[in-house]
Amino acid sequence: MAELTDSQKQFYEDALQQTKTEIQELENHIQEELARVKQRIADLQAGQKAARQMYDAACMHLGIPNDLEEEESQG
Repeated sequence: MAELTDSQKQFYEDALQQTKTEIQELENHIQEELARVKQRIADLQAGQKAARQMYDAACMHLGIPNDLEEEESQG
């Protein structure tokens, strides 16, 4: 491979640094989005758990089996 001129070498060094910075910024954005998604899932699961507790209590008061528990044990 031919020797690079000083200007070519500088061009590639600049490109290298710029793309490395871009990759790091994208990784940071990915981690931020992932944290938001994980929090949203946790919030939804907490809501689901509360709703299931209410459903279970309603089944107990009505004296009927909790069909959601049966579905979970079969799945």
